[in-house]
Amino acid sequence: MTQTTVAAYASPAPSAPLERTTIPRRALGEHDILIDIKFAGICHSDIHQVNADWGVGTYPMVPGHEIAGVVAEIGTGVTKYAVGDRVGVGCFVDSCRECDNCRAGQEQYCTSGMIGTYNSQGKDGRPTYGGYSTHIVVDENYALRIPEGLGLDVAAPLLCAGITTYSPLAHWQAGPGKKVAIVGLGGLGHMGVKIAHALGAEVTVLSQTLNKREDGLRLGADHYFATSDPATFEQLAGTFDLIVNTVSADLDLNAYLGLLRTDGTLVQVGAPEQPMPVSPFALIGQRKSLAGSMIGGIRETQEMLDFCAEHGIGADIEVIEATAINEAYARVLKSDVRYRFVIDVATI
Repeated sequence: MTQTTVAAYASPAPSAPLERTTIPRRALGEHDILIDIKFAGICHSDIHQVNADWGVGTYPMVPGHEIAGVVAEIGTGVTKYAVGDRVGVGCFVDSCRECDNCRAGQEQYCTSGMIGTYNSQGKDGRPTYGGYSTHIVVDENYALRIPEGLGLDVAAPLLCAGITTYSPLAHWQAGPGKKVAIVGLGGLGHMGVKIAHALGAEVTVLSQTLNKREDGLRLGADHYFATSDPATFEQLAGTFDLIVNTVSADLDLNAYLGLLRTDGTLVQVGAPEQPMPVSPFALIGQRKSLAGSMIGGIRETQEMLDFCAEHGIGADIEVIEATAINEAYARVLKSDVRYRFVIDVATI
């Protein structure tokens, strides 16, 4: 394939509504695959980046790093995939491949900086464009195989929401005998509940209200508490081995640290715009840890997809047409989605 132009939805400027446009896709290199995108999830981080909440971005910006599709063409040196294979692309499309982290399969922590699927710059110096488009070209080593039995629509959000929660749950060994709390029942949180339950942990949802309690229990939670009720923090003090905070809003982390037992860990995966203060005394009293986690490497993301297929886990989704993207963004900001919007790319 020579360089081509494909249809996409892009934001032309910070905070501007997304509109239909065309973008270039590079010619197929020796180890590249061309993916015919079928579905693309809408992640809250797409909205943050379109709005330049995390620093000024590159525009026009084509978001989307929850990509599921089918291989349409392969480069001459490709060995991992064949035309017709079901594949996904997550939050990055390349890395230095040489640092200790890359060599260890932790490309997301590449010391030179991973190359994001969008709003980044490829090794060719050109901007990267994401999954709100009909096709994407990626190196075969940065694509994932979507197992049979997982629908491409429910698999797309696993490429970010799934791995973002699977990685800390696996790293901090959530499983039988462990008490795990998931803060927030949104796009990330609902996946965290499903995965923690499948791993065998005792799962508690900590949500602002009890409005989604029925959903939480259906998804696999054993308990559900409202954080707007001060009694929750008294009742659950010293309870959890692991808390995964999926919320991208300012929370009183000191209060949540109080819910950990000795040697417990609070892992931050949500990314609020403002710093959140932490008192040293919230940590040192019971040797507690405050940690962060960001997606996963290629190896771990494949492990997550295989795990989800084995346990029948997909995202709870609402499929939309591309013309509804801006409306979907507004609804995400109001938490009015259960639990992930997925774009039917055939409508672009």
